[in-house]
Amino acid sequence: MSEIPVAERAARIEYAIRDVVIPANALEAEGHEIIKLNIGDPIAYPGLPTPTHMVRAFQDSLSRGETGYSPSYGLPSLRSEIAKDERGKGWNCSPDDVYVCHGVTEALQIIFTATLESGTKVLAPGPHYPPYMAYPQLFGAETIEYRLDAGDGWRVDFADIEAKMDESVRILVLINPNNPTGNVASSDEIDRLISIAEKWPNCMIIADEIYDELDFTGTQTSVASRSKSVPVFTLNGVSKGYYAPGWRIGYMALHDPTKRLGAVRDGIERLLRSRLCASTPAQMGYLAGLEQSRDWMQEYTQKVLSQRDLCLQRISEIDGLEVESPGGAFYMFVRLTDSKWATDDKKFVLDLLHNEHVLVVHGSGFSKEMGLGHFRLVYLADCDVLSEAFDRIDRFLQRSR
Repeated sequence: MSEIPVAERAARIEYAIRDVVIPANALEAEGHEIIKLNIGDPIAYPGLPTPTHMVRAFQDSLSRGETGYSPSYGLPSLRSEIAKDERGKGWNCSPDDVYVCHGVTEALQIIFTATLESGTKVLAPGPHYPPYMAYPQLFGAETIEYRLDAGDGWRVDFADIEAKMDESVRILVLINPNNPTGNVASSDEIDRLISIAEKWPNCMIIADEIYDELDFTGTQTSVASRSKSVPVFTLNGVSKGYYAPGWRIGYMALHDPTKRLGAVRDGIERLLRSRLCASTPAQMGYLAGLEQSRDWMQEYTQKVLSQRDLCLQRISEIDGLEVESPGGAFYMFVRLTDSKWATDDKKFVLDLLHNEHVLVVHGSGFSKEMGLGHFRLVYLADCDVLSEAFDRIDRFLQRSR
């Protein structure tokens, strides 16, 4: 009998960050130890555990038997605390503007489902987080990449955005700090982005700010706080800055300065009700993180910064690698300067994995055009592990010449 066909929309999905794990798992099954610097999961690395008070709140919620469904839009206490946190970033967010989701990825799916249809477009940075390319096609839309300038600290190329904007663009995306490059957009750059979007009445902005607690520049700014004209979907959650990615709790907060999102909000709420709710105990854990002291973040940030600085030093000493210093998040988007690898970064990643057992992610997995000739590494591992990884990368580059 012939094989049952898969839907084409599913067959086209790619997620480079996890796709490269498949060959790594095969090597592990053969008994090899792999240095994994591929996935942005802070819990996968020692020394960065989910804070104790948040874990305790999660456990206490379980002990109280709070294992039933919560309201579809999120626990009222959590929505209220998130709104308070967003107000602290400079815009008038109310609890009714906040919707709690199964992480930022579900928030994206909900937003795209409510706003996209055949013939519409999403304009997203290149390179970018893969779901921005994968999800819109599920709704008959397409993602167009605007350029981040590799020669200028991965800053936004506004001329490229201007050239690609038209009436079919429904969503303009800013990931700030950016994944995978670590660039942090300034308030002036955000204002310019808003000024472009406001020329198109049906265009909304997604402000993916999941890494805002990991800003090393002191300049990270809420997009919603700058917009007086363009609707903004602020995305954030517990995964990165609060070091609890497996809890799968994120949120979208809707900023609607000119009151034009009534129908979109209704669609979002219908979708949220139809999928029931996010995890109740995990929401209680996140609530504790927002309500209690965040002093612990300083120690975590210093650890991450020391590891970033080690990576910058080691890369500067290796012939064949270059990198822009990231201003936020915990990624480096490293340029391959050897001509052998500059046009085949995926082969570099796979050969490095098989020869030296170091796992990173090919840059073309974040953008076939604008990520080509790069690889992304996560610098959350301890310094001795990072040093060993760079020893192996250096050795591999020397042998391959």
